Parts: sequence; C-alpha cells; structure tokens
Amino acid sequence: MSSVLVIGGGIAGIQASLDLADRGVQVHLVEKSLSIGGVMAQLDKTFPTLDCSICILGPKMVEVSQHSNINLITYAEVTKVEGEAGDFHVTVHQRPRFVNEECNGCGECANDCPITVPSEFNEGLGTRKAIYVPFPQAIPLRFSVDKDACIECYSCVKACSGQGKDAIDFSLEPRDIELDVSAIITATGMERYIPWRLGEYGYGRYPNVVTAIEFERIICASGPSGGHLERPSNGKIARKIAFIQCVGSRDQRVRQPYCSSACCMYATKEAILVKEHEPEADVTIYYIDLKVFGQGFQDFVNRARDYWGVKYIRGRPGEVRQNPKTLDLTILYEDTTTSVVARNEVDMVVLCTAMRPRDDTGELADVLGIGLDDFGFIKVRDPLTNPIETTRPGVYVCGCCHGPRDIPESVAEASGAAAKAAEVIWRKERAVNL
Repeated sequence: MSSVLVIGGGIAGIQASLDLADRGVQVHLVEKSLSIGGVMAQLDKTFPTLDCSICILGPKMVEVSQHSNINLITYAEVTKVEGEAGDFHVTVHQRPRFVNEECNGCGECANDCPITVPSEFNEGLGTRKAIYVPFPQAIPLRFSVDKDACIECYSCVKACSGQGKDAIDFSLEPRDIELDVSAIITATGMERYIPWRLGEYGYGRYPNVVTAIEFERIICASGPSGGHLERPSNGKIARKIAFIQCVGSRDQRVRQPYCSSACCMYATKEAILVKEHEPEADVTIYYIDLKVFGQGFQDFVNRARDYWGVKYIRGRPGEVRQNPKTLDLTILYEDTTTSVVARNEVDMVVLCTAMRPRDDTGELADVLGIGLDDFGFIKVRDPLTNPIETTRPGVYVCGCCHGPRDIPESVAEASGAAAKAAEVIWRKERAVNL
C-alpha cells in the first residue's frame, strides 16, 4: 500500500514520480498518450537560459523508464477511484498499441508502411506513418498502430518478421489494471487555445499565420523543416516576423479572462531564436502588458530588446490581412504609447495563444471526486496558502492542470506534491507501528 498514483507524464508528473521513487516509494505513472514528455518535448529551448529542452527532459524520461520504483503505464487513463486517503483503489483502462513489448524500436515497420498522415507531435506541419512513435526520444520507444489510418496491408508485420521479431499483434485488446495506492497526484497539464474557434487574425485561412507551438516545431532542429524558418505557404525563409500576445487570454468571449503568465517569456524566447537563426531578421512583439516577474525574466527581455534588437510595441493589433498574390501579411495596429495608428508588413505572424484546461479535465475530476474552479481548472483549497491540495484529501495537484504556469514553477510544485503524498504514506505507516 506504500505506493502513489501519478496521473500525467509531462515534466510535472515526471518530476513528482522521480522524487517519490528516489524516496523508496512505489510509483504508478499513468500517461494518456503513447509517450511521456508532454508539451516540453515539443519545445526547442527553454527560457530564460535558452537551454535545449529535450536535453533537460530526455535524461529524466530515461530515468523514469529505468527506475525500479516506477511502473510506467502509457496509453491509459484512470476510470475509477474508490476509498480514502491512505487507501485508494484505482482502475486504469489501457488501450492496445497493437505492438507488444518485443518491439525494440528499430523502425523497419514504419519504413515499409505505405500510409502517411499528419504528425500530431509536429502540429500537422509534418507527417508520420500509420505505425509510428510520436518522436525519436519517445519513452517507451515502442511503435504503435493507428487503427484509424491503418489499411491492414500487413507490410509492417512482414518487415517486423524480417528483423526476427513478432512484435505486431492486431489481436491485442484493451485491459483494466487494478491498483491500490495511498495517495494520488494529478499532473495532467493543459491544452493550448486554438485560434480558429473565433478566426482570430486569419488563423486557419492564412497559411503563414501560425501558433507559438507550431512555430516551436518550425524553428526546432528536429522539426519538419530542420530548424529553418520556412514559411508554411511556400518554404521561403521568413525574415520579417511578428508575435501577437494574449490570443485567447484575457478574453471574456471564450471564458478565459485570465493571463496565461508564460506568453510574454516564450514569445521573447522565440524572438531571440529567430535572431540566432537569422541575425538580420526584423522581429516585433505586440503586447498589452509585459508580465515578466520570474527570476532573470526582466533581464531576458532587456537583452532581447537591447542586444538582439527585438522590437516591443504596446498595442493589440486589430487585424491581419493577407496579400492574395504573395501571401505576405499586413498587421494593422495602434501603438498605445504614442496613439499612432500604423501597419506592418511581415512574412509570418506567430500567435501566442492561451493556456486552457484540457477538455477531459471535468471527466477526470468526476472520477477523482474533486472540484473545478470557475475557469475549468482543478480547484485547490487555497491558491495562496494551500496550492497543492485538492478538495479531496489524499489527492494532490501540480503543474498546469490547476492554472497556467511555466516549467520551473511546475517542477517546484511537483516536488511539493511528492512531499505531500509521501507524508500520507508516513502517517499511515506511523499509525500501523503505533
């Protein structure tokens, strides 16, 4: 019974799991997708240090897979929770990959697969096969069959057999896993606001208007363009780029009147990355307010402006127009510091979109028996004095599932949640010994 369930395998869930496992606690880490890593795995670099994102995350992912105290359950979700703090009984439903554990990740199956579909990891800007791993550093590094795309030609089966393996099994079925745990940590993360819901700034209609996470995949060396700043429309290198802040944030129309807190910093980071790739590029950030309150954050913005030459214009653009011939973009805006109305012609527009609750957060909250706040994030007892405990004793929370936050804050909360969960085990063991 001295075990903890961690729901969500992003950076927060990974950190909580490692903290507990290093204490000698058995951890069951449940991840809904095919691999742990979360959004951080999609990023090129982190702010304000500009460290390689996967270089930080990758070793932690490997450590999770190799730690003797961590039971990793991917492609699964929690469907039932019974009991109380110190004595929870949990049911986990795991979907089949149609590839068993004999798979060594060689990739010959994907090489022979004739079906190509958009890659979710690359935000639809690149492609993958019907049998695939989400990204090269995926943990576990085991292929999976997308049955919605698969035509069952069995080319993958033949390729696998040619390698002396019998890993692909179309007869695999879903299964339920029963777990007994003392505490639960929820680290399910967030979703990014999709601008086409209201058609902001031509997103979905103008090919050179992209979101910040799409831009991360464009500028990342492991992305579909190999890190070159290619415009989605024609592959031309973009040398005039504009970032628009608060898209979907501070917006009553979509029930997201809050600030997403990390957008000013990740826009600044991406702007610096543009200048590193193309030193002569013209980069502008349009903002309402700059909220750069973390350690070293203001210095990071100052360096972007003074050393790299990134332009900051206070004012939310009113409209983006597209030239139908060149597919270049024109931004119409007012500089609110001077009251000057102007326009700016650019090659690409990057929309810094809001962090919002995952669509399945309400469903998970019902399963866990915990509450939600007014915006749909998981509710905590008190955001200031008790930001880790949920409304159900023994169930804790960390990361973006209870509100927007950056990576360092998510990691710090994960360690706090792990300490709280370990305390439940300590109290139970102490009561037994007494």
